[in-house]
Amino acid sequence: MHNLAIALHLKGNQVTGSDDEIFEPSKGRLNKYGLLPQGFGWHPEKMTKDIDAIILGMHAREDNPELAKAKELQIPIFSYPEFLYEQSKNKTRVVIGGSHGKTTITAMILHVLDQLHIETDYMVGSKLEGFEVMVKLTQTAPIIVLEGDEYLSSPIDRRPKFHLYKPNIALLSGIAWDHINVFPTFDIYKNQFKIFMDLIEPNGALAYCSDDVELNTLIKSARPDIDIMPYDLPSYKLNEQSNQSIIIYDGKEYPIMVFGKHNLRNLEGARRICSKLGVVTKDFYQAIASFSGASNRLETIGKNDSCTIFKDFAHSPSKLKATTNAVKEQFVGRKLIACMELHTFSSLNAEFLNQYEGAMNLSDTAIVYFNPHTLKHKQLADISAEQIKQAFAREDLEVFTDSELLVQRLLKESWINKNLLLMSSGNFGGVDYNELVDKIILK
Repeated sequence: MHNLAIALHLKGNQVTGSDDEIFEPSKGRLNKYGLLPQGFGWHPEKMTKDIDAIILGMHAREDNPELAKAKELQIPIFSYPEFLYEQSKNKTRVVIGGSHGKTTITAMILHVLDQLHIETDYMVGSKLEGFEVMVKLTQTAPIIVLEGDEYLSSPIDRRPKFHLYKPNIALLSGIAWDHINVFPTFDIYKNQFKIFMDLIEPNGALAYCSDDVELNTLIKSARPDIDIMPYDLPSYKLNEQSNQSIIIYDGKEYPIMVFGKHNLRNLEGARRICSKLGVVTKDFYQAIASFSGASNRLETIGKNDSCTIFKDFAHSPSKLKATTNAVKEQFVGRKLIACMELHTFSSLNAEFLNQYEGAMNLSDTAIVYFNPHTLKHKQLADISAEQIKQAFAREDLEVFTDSELLVQRLLKESWINKNLLLMSSGNFGGVDYNELVDKIILK
């Protein structure tokens, strides 16, 4: 929301906003552009008929007093994705959907278009190197690239966000059950992607990962007017001395900075979309060579000659498996300690836990952390260490509920020829990553 506020401000709009709490980096960014509210809380008296539109964030409650006043005054109210669609009706809308890889694929596309000086508006779910904000809206850009999240649009609009964008060009990276609190069965969840596919504009295009079983079934019901573009792994090799992946195309080699089969598939998905936008393949591979990844997506946060530490947003079973396998396969001679936090509603749900079976099997040591307070906050039933071990199908799984004890465990480890992978959509109960990295790397 704060990125959208900045984007609209830069477009020349007068923007104000409210929230009961604002944290960094949002607070500092809003302050930089003169958009930080003078005080926190809700002020219905600020709702007047002079306001052109209200944009409602996902975390505002239905009984919010400002929302109630806006309804009373009949001010137009938009959800975040609904407003983005209104701002991009006359643009070519590119929407990147799927249960995993959305942010990375969107970031790859934006990186290449930026490198090739192709003017593009966008919305992406992570801070990108070289980009000031995560949302850009202009009058002039002919294209907008949108990360298509399947979560709900707002408290008063229960449609998945990506149902509102009506893409001209779309991509689906894969389907793996998530958001159990909103989609209680896998069939209900899968149907959201069918609806998304049906909402592609007439004579549009859809790229999809042909390695995904669910997508291969779904694609059979695509409309005949949609241009279907399957993608999978590119031709590549691994330089074991430098731990670098190298794309091979048309007899030439293109070293890249990202790695792992899931990222190579992400890269090919991005290439198919860029090709549809007129980018020549060799230009794509040259441009993507300088892409170092999106923030928190298999991001290197520390390394020395015998240890590399990564953090990743992975939290669902498919993401855990892909990320763990990627690090293990890339660093052939090193052991891997994989550490994940059960933090989301789905991951902490006792019924959903069994989806994690085998998710960290390739790691030499597997550690799971969860905070019992988070269970209470989400009003979920307690789970035990034994339940988690059975769910992951690893008797040697280490389970922690105290972040200090987790840190002590990691600091006792010998980090010679070992990598550490930290996977969470949270922060392991407040662990200071910088301090942890310094202590491990300097050992």
